[in-house]
Amino acid sequence: MTRRRSILADRLSEEIILRSDLSRDVTAVIEMAVGSDFSPLESVKAGGRAHPVPPELHGGVWRAAVEGVGSMISAPGAVAEQNNSQLRLRWKLNIPARGTARAGWEVQAADTLAPFVAAAQPTQAALRVQGDDRRLTALAERALGDLQGLRMSAVSSPQDVFLAAGAPWFFTLFGRDSLIAARMLLPIDPLLAAGTLRTLAARQGRKYDPATAEQPGKILHEVRRGELRMPADASNGELRLPPVYYGTVDATLLWIALLHDAWQWGMPEEEVKDLMSNLEAALLWLRDWADPDSDGFLEYIDETGYGLANQGWKDSADSIRWNDGSLATGPIALAEVQGYAYQAATNAADLFEAFGLPGAEEWRDYAADLAERFRNAFWCRDGLGAYPAIALDVEKRPVDGVASNMGHLLGTLILNEEESELVARRIMHPTMFSGYGVRTLNTGNGAYWPLRYHSGSVWAHDTAMTLDGLTKAGYSDEAALLAAGVMDAAEIFDYRLPELFSGHNLAQGAPQPYPASCRPQAWAAASAVPLMLATLGLTAQGPGLLPAVAPVVPTPFGACTFEGLKAGGLTFTVDVDRHGTATVMPPRKGR
Repeated sequence: MTRRRSILADRLSEEIILRSDLSRDVTAVIEMAVGSDFSPLESVKAGGRAHPVPPELHGGVWRAAVEGVGSMISAPGAVAEQNNSQLRLRWKLNIPARGTARAGWEVQAADTLAPFVAAAQPTQAALRVQGDDRRLTALAERALGDLQGLRMSAVSSPQDVFLAAGAPWFFTLFGRDSLIAARMLLPIDPLLAAGTLRTLAARQGRKYDPATAEQPGKILHEVRRGELRMPADASNGELRLPPVYYGTVDATLLWIALLHDAWQWGMPEEEVKDLMSNLEAALLWLRDWADPDSDGFLEYIDETGYGLANQGWKDSADSIRWNDGSLATGPIALAEVQGYAYQAATNAADLFEAFGLPGAEEWRDYAADLAERFRNAFWCRDGLGAYPAIALDVEKRPVDGVASNMGHLLGTLILNEEESELVARRIMHPTMFSGYGVRTLNTGNGAYWPLRYHSGSVWAHDTAMTLDGLTKAGYSDEAALLAAGVMDAAEIFDYRLPELFSGHNLAQGAPQPYPASCRPQAWAAASAVPLMLATLGLTAQGPGLLPAVAPVVPTPFGACTFEGLKAGGLTFTVDVDRHGTATVMPPRKGR
């Protein structure tokens, strides 16, 4: 018996093939039970009870539905009967002598209330990688395949494609996740950035609503088809998020940065111009809403009591820690968010100047003032020297946990040269760098645990953003070491980088998978791109176009060739020799 399953965006079908080598006919019976379970995804993740719905026969098809979600089961040639919540299928097949017989069934899913669907457009990313280290090819192929399966678009604008955050738990639009992933992929799929920008701009906040955390100009956190409810546990209180939720302090800033970088990498000027009013609205949010107590820093606090307690990328309730492991009390001003704001302000100034709009000087002054305030308020010191705190707490004290958040500052340029060196040195210290990636919290913290979600684990995108920042700040040796570590982790996980994995080092047995990690996950799969581009001395977070590639340190992967890199409406092939010298082949046209 051979069973062949095929999966499309809305259905699964199975063909069952029976083959006989006997010299006479044979009669065989196949029986199977199928059913529809309409458990909400959060219930599945928490191990909750099943929600089976008995199918009913309608026109030869067995149907079941709950609140706009339906399943349709068909089994040509089978005798079907209902058995409680299941459907029992029975085929009686005649297999001819030395021949075959076939049976098949299919289940099709439909969601009439879904705001997003699988993207109809094929991917624009066609990166081909070859080199001495064959792991590069394996990682590129797996990552691009995974990203293809995460491409979605809104029902209302199917032409604008974005990446769902991850499968299975976050298969929808997430502002932060979709923006970071699109930004990482700019050198191979610039059209994805444009689709992500427009999808989020169409849902930009217009009013103040504490229940949804909406504010004018704010970019949303996530969209779901209904309210998300999660029961309280040891680390988090009860969570109730509305279908469209704006509880994020950084997505608006990341939207501005992606618009700027997409423009740098060749997004047509007319398309950029169409989003300038959204840019202005985002900057008004930064000026008027992001700093509610007017202390000069961006901060957040959940006003409802049942929303996200933390609203940066480490959005679990127990993620912001003092060095002794205790939790910081909000409102919280995250370190990396101040860096994002600095970058957003300077990016906006660049765009205003390029498009002849007023306001550039105002936002450059804002960025300079913010950098100085950050320098005076966020730095801590321990036995290893100075480092940026993870955050400021309600009393404006620097929360002295040594955390990976500081790595994100490198790419924003809020740090001066001396400060960048301190951060680079601390990130690469064995208490932070596991050998496979950057731990979210250092091993000396009182709350450190290798598999704690945001307090000891390694996140692929977190390490990739730090790697990208190291490259941008000129720390090519450190970037190469990080890239080699992530590649070793990718090999362990069969080249599909999970959302997160444990902070164990090699002596402790190497990294272990996080049980509920998304695989695939958008920004984890997209992390393959900055990892590989580090060998070119390139950064996915512009500015800079591919013809400016310069010699870098010896590549950790030997000689390699990258075909399909895109910039400025052209497609490039780049050869890198074993010494790290990059050569750009003559480009060809094509976005």
